[in-house]
Amino acid sequence: MNAFTELSGSERLRKPAIITAIVFAAVIIAFSIKGGGLIPAFIVVALPFIGLFFYFVFKDPRKGLIFTFTINYFIIGLTRYLPGPLGLVIDGMLIIVYIAVFFRSFRIKTDWSPAKNDLTLLASIWFLYSIFQLFNPEAVSREAWFYAMRGVSFYFFLTVPLTFLLFGKVKDLRLFFTLWSVFTLLGVAKGVMQFKFGVDPFEQRWLNQGGAITHILFGKLRIFSFFSDAGQFGGNMGFAGLVFGILGLNEKNRMRKGFYFFVSLAAFYGMLISGTRGSIAVPAAGSVVYIILRKQFKMLILGGIFIALAFSFFKYTTIGQGNAEIRRMRTAFDPNEASFQVREANQQKFRVYLSTRPFGGGIGSCGNWGMRFSPDTFLATTPPDGWYTSIWAEQGIVGLSLHLFILLYILIKASFITMFRLKNEEIKTKMQALIAGIFGIMVASYSSGLIGQMPTGIIIYMSMAFLFMARKFEKELVNTNDNE
Repeated sequence: MNAFTELSGSERLRKPAIITAIVFAAVIIAFSIKGGGLIPAFIVVALPFIGLFFYFVFKDPRKGLIFTFTINYFIIGLTRYLPGPLGLVIDGMLIIVYIAVFFRSFRIKTDWSPAKNDLTLLASIWFLYSIFQLFNPEAVSREAWFYAMRGVSFYFFLTVPLTFLLFGKVKDLRLFFTLWSVFTLLGVAKGVMQFKFGVDPFEQRWLNQGGAITHILFGKLRIFSFFSDAGQFGGNMGFAGLVFGILGLNEKNRMRKGFYFFVSLAAFYGMLISGTRGSIAVPAAGSVVYIILRKQFKMLILGGIFIALAFSFFKYTTIGQGNAEIRRMRTAFDPNEASFQVREANQQKFRVYLSTRPFGGGIGSCGNWGMRFSPDTFLATTPPDGWYTSIWAEQGIVGLSLHLFILLYILIKASFITMFRLKNEEIKTKMQALIAGIFGIMVASYSSGLIGQMPTGIIIYMSMAFLFMARKFEKELVNTNDNE
């Protein structure tokens, strides 16, 4: 190439084809703005980038799963700025990645065997039970079923096999933790901005439209960051704080150890300012499981003493009562607290209602979806106040029993593998952290809907798949070390 004769940089724009394309695009944008405003124009401008995105995803479906995991973390927050059913983007992305995997198999033989396991089977059974709920005679709205079943079972059903197929290497596991840590810090940063400087105009509009009922208590803002609500933010931060704290405890590299501890402390601070009382169950319950997984009796005793001291601090003392966040957390240990009494009363109503309905009242009949699609029904007007109560109300004792069996099976099998099969310390530590975090989320979901909401849901589903690939990761590291 002759640098003095070849065109480079801005000189390439002198080519007639380039100039024609720019003029043509400008004309289309102008007519779009004239005909429908900025949104059609934005779509026109975005089309080339969308095409480029599809090119990369179909060339390497793994990039599509990475993008899905990324956008899953921010999509709910974006709805405050871009009104619309943006949550459906996750559905679309997961399906697109499946299509990309299918078309890739025409040029590269796809090995589907990693997805053939008991976790995929359990996810499929749970999704089939959700399909069965379409024919529940108690169900009032099929449209509500479509929206609600996505968080209940659809994302679980789609995410698990894709993780086995596309994230089956140690580098993928490490990337997962790297992305999660960065997103956690971004979530905390946004939360601190709200805590120190207040909400922006779009968030204020969301509060004015009803969010303030649950997010401004006694004149104090419950921090929600870019999450759906403060409960989801607090629970997710407790999850991340526990996981990265465990990673930091066992990391030998000083730089990574310091980074993990920084992420953990930041996440716990985010949990505190969220004002979510139930989120404290995530590190409390998860820590107990972690100590058991380590099989260290002394740590179990010390951990028990620490938990007892923390419990006594919140329940039997008034230390720090002047701090609004501590004061809010302390109410979680008061059985006479008003919201606790209301939850108990509502559960008694559900017991009576569900005594003759073993399959529940239909998916989407409770909570926000119930208020939107069947606002005058009993289930819509009775708050479930928790994930398991919601499953019980919508899918009956049969659905709740199946759901609990699936969760406990995953937890017990993963714990057995981690305690008695794994030898590599890196893989063992990461699996212990995930098991502890998942158990903490399971406990905290008694009083909130953490499992079925973004972004926590997909983080958990991918974590479950990683737990079932633990021995595969260990084998890869052993083979790599043998070849060095």
